[in-house]
Amino acid sequence: MNNEPVLAVIGGSGLYEFDDLNEIRQVEVDTPFGKPSSPITIGTLNEKPVAFLARHGIGHTLSPSEVPYRANIYALKSLGVRRIVSVSACGSLREAYAPGHIVIPNQIFDFTHHRNRTFFEKGLVAHVSVANPFCENLSDVLEEAIKETGAEYHRGGTYITIEGPRFSTKGESGLYRQWGMDIIGMTASPEVFLAREAEMCYTTMAHVTDYDVWHVSEETVSVDMVIRTLMKNVKLAQDTIKKMVEKIDPSESCNCEHALQDALITSKNHIDSTIRQKLDLLVKNYLD
Repeated sequence: MNNEPVLAVIGGSGLYEFDDLNEIRQVEVDTPFGKPSSPITIGTLNEKPVAFLARHGIGHTLSPSEVPYRANIYALKSLGVRRIVSVSACGSLREAYAPGHIVIPNQIFDFTHHRNRTFFEKGLVAHVSVANPFCENLSDVLEEAIKETGAEYHRGGTYITIEGPRFSTKGESGLYRQWGMDIIGMTASPEVFLAREAEMCYTTMAHVTDYDVWHVSEETVSVDMVIRTLMKNVKLAQDTIKKMVEKIDPSESCNCEHALQDALITSKNHIDSTIRQKLDLLVKNYLD
């Protein structure tokens, strides 16, 4: 059996507590961008290896802006991961996207301000295409898996990522609705963009926990509300992950795996050797 995980799950630290997760081990990974949020837990589901990463650290010690997004994606890439499903909480900016529902977004609006959004900095420039930032193929697998659980879900929608860690004001929430945003959260960016730069398929299973603060007849979002809904949805997320693993064919490829093919713009003879070595994992197929 190939030991490379067929799927990586980025989410809460409790997501890997499956009754039928076997051969569990933890892997400490170091990267050129520092250590990831947590050790990576690897186990087998349906005889296929799966990796789990606690985005906010074990015990949720990292705020959304403190998450080492580059280290997380790089660490998973170094383990041979090709597909990532993010499991996260979100607020709804649409009446139809009710608390308890699942959203599989197809677009994102990055409204963060203090995060490292790319692997490619001074010395090696790349302009990766993210017109469609979420992988359609992996989103198809996610949708099929959710359907089989019987959960209420929505395919499509624009996810606005705010800096956090505070929640929105009513003025902000109302403006996001005017802009045409559908759900709101704090973690999808830059995760989705880094996954594309790393040539990995990425999709999001967004659990609607609240109506943000715009809804006049519903309770205003709070930490307690978010946690209550997430706890209810842990089993749903686990069932969905198991069904995704069943459906994934490790031999299938995707266009996401060639995202850098026409993205690198720096002339080879002007690439600094230090940055070349730092990003070797990502660019070696195009620079060797």
